[in-house]
Amino acid sequence: MHYIESGAGPPLVLLHAFPVDARMWHGARTLLEEQVRVIAPDQRGLGQSALDGSSAPDLADEGATRRAAEQPGLGTVAADVLALLDSLGLSEVVLGGCSMGGYVATAVLQAAPERVSGLLLADTKAVADNAEQRDNRLSVADRAEREGTSGWLAENSLPGLVGRTTRNERPEVVDEIGALIDSQPAEGVAWAQRAMAARPDGTDTLRGFTGPALVVVGEEDTITPPEIARDVTAVLPDAELVTLPGAGHLSAMETPEAFANAVLPWLNRFGS
Repeated sequence: MHYIESGAGPPLVLLHAFPVDARMWHGARTLLEEQVRVIAPDQRGLGQSALDGSSAPDLADEGATRRAAEQPGLGTVAADVLALLDSLGLSEVVLGGCSMGGYVATAVLQAAPERVSGLLLADTKAVADNAEQRDNRLSVADRAEREGTSGWLAENSLPGLVGRTTRNERPEVVDEIGALIDSQPAEGVAWAQRAMAARPDGTDTLRGFTGPALVVVGEEDTITPPEIARDVTAVLPDAELVTLPGAGHLSAMETPEAFANAVLPWLNRFGS
């Protein structure tokens, strides 16, 4: 599992959204790393992580890749994250995730709650997809395998991923996100969509987490809007909610300074 690491202090693991990779955290990471040790992995099949979970796509074992592709599931990604923590000698971390990364964080929490000292959820939800959403994911997965992802995936994704303020005032951010989407391997995109389509409801898992939690949402997020964030916050026993003006679904990438400014005071709870 390929990852980016910087900073020093309490470990903060950040799990990225779909269909981008760990580079989405760059702007916020350079601010957060002044206070914490930030670890941002590329999830299985995306960025520089191979579909078999290794960090070298060109050297991925074909058999392992085929087996992984047969059973897409976010539990597999959670196991990748836990294996990364083991390799780094980290028994406990603050775990954060945006969108799909939030789903993976919930899967990690379900598998190994003792490894999570704090939970940071950005622009995500607890409930499973409905039938229409699952069908849409599976349709995208099939198209990615047939046609690749160049052009159409970014074109279809960007209207939902970025808020109106970003579209109107930060075209360079829109271009950056589009380039990240275009760089993702088609097989990883397909696998991730099928894994998300199969994910269970995570409400009870979040309800059982008694540690500190922070929920962040872009005010202009139309995929998991502020009312969804309020639902997530209400489920968590010890949670705070922060809404970021001028940001959409990728709030950490659209407004990294505001995101970091929201997260840093909360991170003080975990020492230095």
